[in-house]
Amino acid sequence: MPPDSSPAVTRLRDLITDDQVVLLGAIRQEILSGVRSSEQFTRLRDYLRAFRDLQLIPEDYELAAEFFNTCRSNGIQGSNTDFLICAVAHRRSYSILTTDNDFQSFQVYIPVHLLIV
Repeated sequence: MPPDSSPAVTRLRDLITDDQVVLLGAIRQEILSGVRSSEQFTRLRDYLRAFRDLQLIPEDYELAAEFFNTCRSNGIQGSNTDFLICAVAHRRSYSILTTDNDFQSFQVYIPVHLLIV
């Protein structure tokens, strides 16, 4: 299956078409940080500018820390960015589209909703 026809890519395309996608600045940074050439960086940066960044508030960071601590106390590890994504989504009743299996582990201990692909 070509990479551009995977179920996750198809679902993402549908969400983009329906204007259901937002980014966190941290996600934008992660995506752009892995780019090898300046031409690719510029092209990807320009594509990503089509998506609005969600404005965060102090409670997002506080809840992210709570989620981090809850999972860590249950032997589950994750990045600060992952828990920030979870906190922001939970506080706004958003779903998370991800192919990162860590989020399924988080879901056992914290209230997040994942989109199934």
